[in-house]
Amino acid sequence: VQLQASGGGLVQAGGSLRLSCAASGRTFSTYAIGWFRQPPGKEREFVGTVNWSGTSTYLADSVKGRFTVSRDNAENTVYLQMNNLKPDDTAVYYCARARGNYGRSGRTEYDYWGQGTQVTVSS
Repeated sequence: VQLQASGGGLVQAGGSLRLSCAASGRTFSTYAIGWFRQPPGKEREFVGTVNWSGTSTYLADSVKGRFTVSRDNAENTVYLQMNNLKPDDTAVYYCARARGNYGRSGRTEYDYWGQGTQVTVSS
């Protein structure tokens, strides 16, 4: 299983970005996918997750109302739409495959990780 996150960049506060997580493997659609981020000098933290079918999502309180997670199983891709970005959202963003078809917020719930993509929000 390989995951590849993309779509990061530099954006001004209040702007938007959409991250993509492209996955390999025939069983992609049977697993939840989560997004995490690691701000500079801090621990990696949970951002959001989408279940195997895309019908259920769970977001961290810090991003609720601004970020959404979705997936397109036909394209083996999961998206993180980020709106109204704030400087505190600056981080390296990672996607990861959950161990089951529903994901939670704990890092140990995920077994395969992609490389990160940098998001920088300027004030």
